[in-house]
Amino acid sequence: MSTFTTTLLEGNEKAFKPETLTPMQKLTLKYVVFGLIYYAFAAIEGMLMRVYEVNPVDLISPNQFFAIMTAHPLVGIFGSSYLLVFGAFTFVFPFLLKKPLWSFKVATWTLWLIVVGVFTFWFAGFVSHYSPMYTLYWPLPADSTQFSTLGGVFFIVGVALVMVGTLLFVLNMFKTLTYTPEGFEKVDGKAMLGDALGLTTWKRLFTGKFRQDREIDHPVPLPAASIARGTVDVLLNAMIITFSGVLILVYLIAELTGNSLKTSWVDALLYKNWYWWGLDLVADGLVLIFVAGTWYLLASMMTGKNVFMAKWARLALGVELVVSWTVWSHHLLSDQAQPEMLKMASGEMVTAFELITQGLAFFITLATLWQARPLKMTNELKFLIGGLTGFALAVPAGIMQADVGLNRILHNTQWVVGPHVHVAILVGLTMTLYSAVYLLLPLLTNGAKLWSQKLASLHFWCHLIGGIGMGAFMGMAGLQGMLRRTIYVNFEYGPYMVLAALSGALLLVALGAFLLNIVMTLGLKGALGLFTRSNLPEKDLLPAQQ
Repeated sequence: MSTFTTTLLEGNEKAFKPETLTPMQKLTLKYVVFGLIYYAFAAIEGMLMRVYEVNPVDLISPNQFFAIMTAHPLVGIFGSSYLLVFGAFTFVFPFLLKKPLWSFKVATWTLWLIVVGVFTFWFAGFVSHYSPMYTLYWPLPADSTQFSTLGGVFFIVGVALVMVGTLLFVLNMFKTLTYTPEGFEKVDGKAMLGDALGLTTWKRLFTGKFRQDREIDHPVPLPAASIARGTVDVLLNAMIITFSGVLILVYLIAELTGNSLKTSWVDALLYKNWYWWGLDLVADGLVLIFVAGTWYLLASMMTGKNVFMAKWARLALGVELVVSWTVWSHHLLSDQAQPEMLKMASGEMVTAFELITQGLAFFITLATLWQARPLKMTNELKFLIGGLTGFALAVPAGIMQADVGLNRILHNTQWVVGPHVHVAILVGLTMTLYSAVYLLLPLLTNGAKLWSQKLASLHFWCHLIGGIGMGAFMGMAGLQGMLRRTIYVNFEYGPYMVLAALSGALLLVALGAFLLNIVMTLGLKGALGLFTRSNLPEKDLLPAQQ
């Protein structure tokens, strides 16, 4: 048997042994595995769309193209990002608080509800070509002459399963924060909750004690506080999307029974504001807050030092939480019916605060790393810098769009989904998550050694160049007038789309290098061993927590 085959089956020289892992380690790695599988789904679908934008091929019909476009962001957000983020935080949150997770069973239900839910809505779209786009704009997508209503029912049921899993994640996080495990010193749940949500910081600010604020005075570590605050937006988002899903489901069922509700009493503008308020909590609340907290966690773990300007970081997280509730109107700047006051106050003025709060998080993270120099350029550090670079590019691009004048030009073009959305998600968020995976991998596997550093370097450069390149070329096409959600023929905008497709191919190369490296590190037997039952107690702590 060749060395490659042996390593593929057994893992590298420092063999990964799943039987030595605690249930929490196994569960977290399952989240990572399914998150990466769904990232591959989204990446392949994205590449199909890139090729189709270069030259529509007969293999994919226009209806299938728009069905892919509908599922693509949802699979990327709920299937990949949610699973990677929820898995990491399910492990890290109790680790930071130095106590077991409140419920291992709830965490397991969260995993499987999201996995099954994502596959359900993806498969419903694949089979029925249900394609209302992720915005679900009014009129609600229940018209049987345009969509498959039965496919729509299954699509919404899949989304509903994801939202139930999300609500269970929220429950688990806040119960873990406030409960006292058996045999542990009594925890003041109200004080923990108040500190996690930033009430302690604000109280000290208004009582003149902020200057004396020290990190050791806080019962909840800064990264754990950011997880708690981001979870507030997760809760609000899940409630709004669940309500909207139920509303759409009512319309779909009515359509199936021959009772169309097209002329119902629901106000279209009110619905759009409601829906975008909820959806924006993912992009401008959940992502930015969770990412800032992850940066702080990664920087402190890499350097072994406290976060620089920690009290200001806590204050900024509190401001960002409030800002995230009030910026949704920047998605409706080009909607003529939207009140001008909302456009100016929410869409422009408040949105600008995100440049300040995220810029402060960017500075604090870099300053924390700078104080600890010299640092070895490890994989996790390279990907953290890549994530910082992604948001340094994408956040200003978003702020540019949050201007009524520029929005008239940029709205609904490839600029929005290129330099802003894809660079933020693919480079900013995903590279930050990759940094966390590289950093936590030895901790989750009891010291398994990465199989190939060359593959890790290939992963980094291909992902960074591919992500920025694809966003840039899509943006260039958008500035020339190329609309989003539009099929072009006769090679219109072709050169830009060819370059964007080549950049997308680099992203696939990066993913392939990463997956090969992980499989060779764990071995196929080791990877399959993650799905066997552990004989250790569910609430066993890691040595570092004991």
